[in-house]
Amino acid sequence: MTAPRTPSATPHGLRRDAVIVGGGHNGLIAAAYLAQAGRDVEVLERDAIPGGAVSTVERFPGHRIDRGSSAHLMIRHSPVLDDLDLAAHGLRYIDCDPWAFVPATDSAPAIVFRTDLDATCASIERSCGARDAAAYREFVATWTPRAAAVMDAFYQPATMGRFGRSFLGLGSTASSARTGVIGRRGGEMLNLTDELMAPGDALLDRWFDSEHLKAGLAWFGAQSGPPMSAPGTAPMIGFAALMHRIPPGRAVGGSGALTDALVSRIGADGGQISCGDPAVSITRCGDHWRVETASGDRRCTPTVISACHVLTTLDLLAAGGFDPATIERWRRDIVVGTGIGMAVRLGTTALPEYQGLPDDLPAHGVHSALGLLVTDRSHLVRAHSAAAVGELPPRPAVVAMSFSAIDPGLAPECRHAINLWAQWHPYRLAAGDWADAGAAAAEAVCAEVDRHAPGFAESIDHRFVQTPADLEEELGMIGGNIMHVEMSIDQMFMWRPTPDLAGHRVPGADGLFLAGASTHPGGGVTGASGYIAAHAVLRRRRLFG
Repeated sequence: MTAPRTPSATPHGLRRDAVIVGGGHNGLIAAAYLAQAGRDVEVLERDAIPGGAVSTVERFPGHRIDRGSSAHLMIRHSPVLDDLDLAAHGLRYIDCDPWAFVPATDSAPAIVFRTDLDATCASIERSCGARDAAAYREFVATWTPRAAAVMDAFYQPATMGRFGRSFLGLGSTASSARTGVIGRRGGEMLNLTDELMAPGDALLDRWFDSEHLKAGLAWFGAQSGPPMSAPGTAPMIGFAALMHRIPPGRAVGGSGALTDALVSRIGADGGQISCGDPAVSITRCGDHWRVETASGDRRCTPTVISACHVLTTLDLLAAGGFDPATIERWRRDIVVGTGIGMAVRLGTTALPEYQGLPDDLPAHGVHSALGLLVTDRSHLVRAHSAAAVGELPPRPAVVAMSFSAIDPGLAPECRHAINLWAQWHPYRLAAGDWADAGAAAAEAVCAEVDRHAPGFAESIDHRFVQTPADLEEELGMIGGNIMHVEMSIDQMFMWRPTPDLAGHRVPGADGLFLAGASTHPGGGVTGASGYIAAHAVLRRRRLFG
């Protein structure tokens, strides 16, 4: 590590090598890389604590409850954790094994996804038959290199050249009836791209027969927001294959343990994090930027990484005098959508007792897993269709996570912390508002767990509800969208959040970089946009003085 430069004052404010606006996990990761390289860096966070949606607080006495994400799927496949040596700063993950399950139906036992592929296929065979078990094994073999290539693309700047190179050599994962070396290879690549751009539902129908299995995998894929009927959603399901290589991880102590480790890393390298005083403007001043906060404090820097919502970034630029016509055009191009879902956080006296589970589970049962509480895709279709017209779902689609079974420190003795995520819930309701609708919507979410684990509702001691309106208010997620911007294919890669703003830069704003869920590769706990932005800054090598 290079020793950090000492900040100095100017008549216009404190000078820093870099200022990060937004202390979510992407902003913190960007700051950590810069501080590690010896840059004098400061993070400005609007909230009272850092981490944004990757933070954990005591919602109920003795219960550590996540404010946003709970399971970490993507970041464990990245270089970030090792590059920053976050284990040395206290971060420890417990493998989620089983990593997912689909509840039993009236005619079939639950499907349990283990890290071990053989155990997973045995469960699929018991529930769905030998053909689907064999198909799943082949699906994992085919989609593991494809999903790995997509993951690789997530950690590189989104350009056509890099995107294409990520998928070189994958033609052999597809087949073609064309003849001749050139014809066959061309046919394989066409079939590969067809499958990558396919709707998730079409992918499932090609591979499997059982609706039970297809529903669980469709719900896994839909965690990014778009329904599996949308084009380009097949890879969201394909990521399931990678879970047999590295399963989702539960950070010991809560999702916020990742933030705690990043804060420790930044501090050890001389960086600073300032909370509770949000940025209110970003202004170009000659050869540098001035970032002003609500308190009137100013930082002068050649480099700003804005890691908050992209619309918030545009507000800050507008306040700093950036061209209003350009900002208005960008605003109109960005598709925030109408929200994705809501969370219900619970303190309970018992874990859910799901029915139809196999006898060969570990001591913690399925409570390390994402409980994918959907057994028919029509359930997903009805929920999404209702949200599209501003209505609550007739039955919400729920993911249940009860990680206190594998991390007892999350709750007092003989008590548990349960996180429930549900889709689809519109930010704008056709009738009424969330202040009135929130309680009933939360009851419906809890009822879905009770449907598969009878008696669960009676174990609830504490409840904290995060409607789409609450997510916007608490976490700055405009429109209640946890992904910031829609994750449809036209808002991904070199089109995210718009073609102009893709590449983690703002045209006409030299030295201003973008990170956060609004940018490539999107939402979820990846750290990718912070990683990409930090490396772009380090390649630039521009410092004050």
